[in-house]
Amino acid sequence: MNNFSKIGFILSIIGGSVGLGNAWKFPTVVAQNGGSAFVLLFLAIIFTLGFAMFLAEFSIGKITRKDLANAYCDLAKNHKKAYKFGGIFMLGGVFVLSFYLVILGWVLRYTFLSLQSLPKGLEQSAVLFQNTTQSDFLISFVCFSACALMTLYFVGKGIKSGIEKLNIYAIPLLGIIIVGLLVYVCFQDGFSKAFLFLFKPDFGAISLSSLLDALGLGLFIVCLGVGCISAYAANVANDTKILSSSVFIIVLNVLIGLLMGLIIFTFAYNLGISPGDGGAGLVFVSLMGLFSKLGLLGNVIAFLLFFSLFIAGITSAVSMIEPFAFYIENEFKIKRKFAMIYIGVIVFILGFLSMASMQDGFSLHLFGMNFFDFLDFLSSNIMLPCGTLFTCIFIGFGANYDRLKDFLEPVLGRSGFLVWFYFVKIICPLVILIILINNFYPLTKFF
Repeated sequence: MNNFSKIGFILSIIGGSVGLGNAWKFPTVVAQNGGSAFVLLFLAIIFTLGFAMFLAEFSIGKITRKDLANAYCDLAKNHKKAYKFGGIFMLGGVFVLSFYLVILGWVLRYTFLSLQSLPKGLEQSAVLFQNTTQSDFLISFVCFSACALMTLYFVGKGIKSGIEKLNIYAIPLLGIIIVGLLVYVCFQDGFSKAFLFLFKPDFGAISLSSLLDALGLGLFIVCLGVGCISAYAANVANDTKILSSSVFIIVLNVLIGLLMGLIIFTFAYNLGISPGDGGAGLVFVSLMGLFSKLGLLGNVIAFLLFFSLFIAGITSAVSMIEPFAFYIENEFKIKRKFAMIYIGVIVFILGFLSMASMQDGFSLHLFGMNFFDFLDFLSSNIMLPCGTLFTCIFIGFGANYDRLKDFLEPVLGRSGFLVWFYFVKIICPLVILIILINNFYPLTKFF
């Protein structure tokens, strides 16, 4: 069987989440929720709910050695074909990838732009970003296509020759770049402020909204809800240690997020702006305005920052469609390259519509949102939470209890297994339901 090696599995799981969560979303959400106190809240959630759900998806894949849809079918104690329906949530990864590659295309463009003359000041940076997202459709489509083809290529090469090999080189390279940038910011004036922002708790900044954001981020920071963990676990080596690998993956994911936060927040403070002005506006506009003032050093730092985001992004993109590719390959008994053609057509159509919907004069809107925002909402606010909720319901009520017990009890112990089982069966579904309700009807309006 063409399995991951132990180190390949760990690096591939880390690669699956750093681009989507830690290298981008984590610093942004932390900044918007006041910093350090939110970090403590997030850590508590990810090492309880996040860890429990990670073990759930890992167990489904490892026990059955099948793609997500057939894994549900195989592990179910009855009504096997009905539970196979859960495989539909793998499409969430395809939807995420379709708009995510648009953003990754912007990162790729800025990686090359950082080697040229940088825009002077915030005004020119803002104009460049506006042109990138709303006017320069051809350039955006070329960058999107390059990212899409690269993603499809690595997934098409399979587990061992494609995904593992990519992450074996990409994740250590990402680590080197992050450490290099961290060493640089340690000597900057804004570093002490960024450090205090992340590590000196201000509990007055915590609110119900912060709790809900921490729940959402904590549950989905490790690629939950699309079948990624299950698909990778189905191909992991037999001698992989479940508990130590899971803990290591989560700890390293959190560490990468914190380091990226330190780097980005230091640059923000150096520019004299609040980390709360995060997201695209901070990275693509404000930081570019700062880098232009540093001469050649600014070009080097800009290149390293955007290149690190690109590496993180491409490893995450690969993980988004591996579950669906794994399913198509096994269910229809076709070669992987043909599976990638089918997936590629979907991704290109949805990605094209996402880019087009942001262009000046184009009016493709659904439910009051342009197509880009609609795909984001559909996947992030509906598909991923529902996919995770389905897993909880399956583990608690539909899965073969004895097979789960035989697999996890030697690892967790009898008491540990029971705590984990009832945590996934009762606590996790309640939390995810709260997140889903908040996505449609913000609970902060009622409190």
